[in-house]
Amino acid sequence: MYSDTRGDGPAVLLVHGFGLDHRFMTPLDATIAAAGRRRVYVDLPGSGRSADVPASSSDDVLGALLDLVATEIGSEPFAVVGSSYGGLLARGLAARLGEQVTGLALLCPVVGADVRDVPPQHVAVEDPALLSSLDPGEAAEYAFMAVVQSPETWALFRDHVLPGMRAASPQTLAAVRSRYALSDDPDTRTFDGPALVVTGRHDHVVGYRDAFELLEHYPRATFAVLDDAGHNAILEQPAVVDALLTQWLHRLPPA
Repeated sequence: MYSDTRGDGPAVLLVHGFGLDHRFMTPLDATIAAAGRRRVYVDLPGSGRSADVPASSSDDVLGALLDLVATEIGSEPFAVVGSSYGGLLARGLAARLGEQVTGLALLCPVVGADVRDVPPQHVAVEDPALLSSLDPGEAAEYAFMAVVQSPETWALFRDHVLPGMRAASPQTLAAVRSRYALSDDPDTRTFDGPALVVTGRHDHVVGYRDAFELLEHYPRATFAVLDDAGHNAILEQPAVVDALLTQWLHRLPPA
């Protein structure tokens, strides 16, 4: 499975969402580097440079991720940043590895693989001129996700979302989607380390209400619901996400 390690210091593993690849997480790189942390990016099975790595369930994906941790991080304590589906896997890692996972940052995480409480699709800022200037197919993909339509969010979507979508294996994704829930539910466990849960108020993909089911299991968690943000909140509200992530990084235990 492909990984990309950058910098030195205590490790932070960054896990992307379903059908994307590690490039979705790289806008967070400077913030994590500024905290003196080593960044370990991955492409999950069926995604990016791991498109040919087989998996037929989320259990398989989690198993591959555990193997990568053993190879790239070993027994060293580490923190995890997980986006969307990566948030589900991050919680799975914490459940399996216990105190080796020192912190969790969950960005628009999947909570409840099969049934989700989601708001209706909403666009806070429209830019019809921008949409009309784009390739129709790319405009439709962007418009489906974008709560804030702007040249800035389009550029981030173009550079960090579309490449992963194009590189993914549809066959592997379909197989994993058919067995999407983890067999060992991580959300029945308590996580005592520093945690951050960021959601988008207008996230019509996974919603925001389900994330608060984690509250009683995360005694050291900061929870945030961001207005004018959808499922790609890290692209639409980067300054707020960076501030919250910085505060979480400062709460992590030192090496």
